[in-house]
Amino acid sequence: MKIQRTAGILGLIVLNIALDQISKFIVRANVTPHKVTELIGDKFILTNVENSGAFLSLGSNLNPTLKSLFLLILPVAVLGYVTYYVLKNKTLDKLSVIGFSCIIGGGIANVYDRIMYGSVTDFLHIDLGGIFKTGVFNVADMSVMLGMGLLLFSNFKTKKKA
Repeated sequence: MKIQRTAGILGLIVLNIALDQISKFIVRANVTPHKVTELIGDKFILTNVENSGAFLSLGSNLNPTLKSLFLLILPVAVLGYVTYYVLKNKTLDKLSVIGFSCIIGGGIANVYDRIMYGSVTDFLHIDLGGIFKTGVFNVADMSVMLGMGLLLFSNFKTKKKA
C-alpha cells in the first residue's frame, strides 16, 4: 500500500508538470509573443508573455540576488519540504494529498521555467467584464489554484465532521 500511495503522489506531480510543460511548449512554438488571439470573443484570450516575476509579475523588478532567493531558492526549499511532508504524513485525507500534489507539480513546473528560461511562460487570460478578470496565467498556475481549492474544501469538510 505504501508504494502505491507514493507512486500515486509522484504520478500526480509528474502529470501536472507534464501538462504544464507541454502546453508551454506548444505556446512558445506556435504563438507569437504578445500577439492576442481571441478564443471566445474577448472573454477568453490566448497570448504569449514571459513573466520574470511571480504571481502577477510580483518581484520582477528585484535585483538578481533577491530574485534568485525569492523566486528560486525559497520555492525549491518549500516545495521540497511539502513533498517530504505529503509523502511521510499518512494521516492526510485523499483530497489533501491530491491538492498538495497539484501545488507541488505546478510549483515545480514554474520553477523549472525560471531555471531554464529565466522567466515563466504565461498565455491564458479571462475577462468576463466587471464580474471576473484574471491576469495572464498558465496550466501550472491552474494546478496550484486547484490544489489550494482542494485543500480548503478538505479542511472545511474535516472541520464540519468534527
